[in-house]
Amino acid sequence: MPLLTIHHKTEYRYTHPVAFGEHRIMLRPRDGHDLRVLNSKLDITPPPMSLRYIHDVFGNSVAIATFDERATTLTFDSTATVEQTPTDDFALTPDDQAYFYPFLYDVEEFPDLIQFIRPQYGDPQGELSAWARRFLDAEGPTPTFNILSEMTHGIRRRFTYRKRHAHGTQHPLDTLQTGSGTCRDFALLMIEALRQLGIAARFVSGYLFVHGDRERGYVGGGSTHAWVQVYLPSAGWIEFDPTNGIVGSRDLVRVAVSRDPRQAIPLHGTYLGSADAYLGMDVNINVISAGERAEA
Repeated sequence: MPLLTIHHKTEYRYTHPVAFGEHRIMLRPRDGHDLRVLNSKLDITPPPMSLRYIHDVFGNSVAIATFDERATTLTFDSTATVEQTPTDDFALTPDDQAYFYPFLYDVEEFPDLIQFIRPQYGDPQGELSAWARRFLDAEGPTPTFNILSEMTHGIRRRFTYRKRHAHGTQHPLDTLQTGSGTCRDFALLMIEALRQLGIAARFVSGYLFVHGDRERGYVGGGSTHAWVQVYLPSAGWIEFDPTNGIVGSRDLVRVAVSRDPRQAIPLHGTYLGSADAYLGMDVNINVISAGERAEA
């Protein structure tokens, strides 16, 4: 059960003192049987007038800060130590309901899953649906694991990871047509492709653990990371990282889950001042194991 410490520091810089509006912070890891938060600390400079925590509609921990003073910098410094118990690669047997695709969700669970099954983005020409169906066997039912694994590794092999400075996540059709994107773009592409097949999938925001294991060639972990959870009868929510070809929770530290990427933004807020007052943002993130020294 490895211990990991996540240090995430974000600093906004301005040309002169500005006032700050409300900021919402989603940086605290999400507890579960495979991930236990041992401690968590959030320092904000200048100190907020108020700081409160809520659970959003998906059960994610969200800190909400409001301010009453002006400053030339605004810094959020989060440190969390977690105990991780990575799940093994899941295995379905032919007796399991979801062993072969297509399968049916339980009538008791379906109403709670429908928001994750219904496609959220348009596919007017059926391009995304056609791409998703490439992962089905031409004859007979397809083992569900094959669909999920081959789509995960297919995006890893055939798409090019590139950082994009524009805010937000691009439309899945843009990712499909350009063959490139960020980890958030790849996650959304896989989610919407699976929804085209009637498979429940949701977005995950968190961190990628790469220190001490760089030979795996992981990408997408320079700031926060994003991947996919898929719900299968008898197996529950399973993690898939199409950016790095990871199946299961190994090397992934979950922070938030959501129906859409716009609902799981790690840090966002507003400032009151002229547009040219904003100089930029610096982000520094380290995820290290016990006994490993953090980078400067």
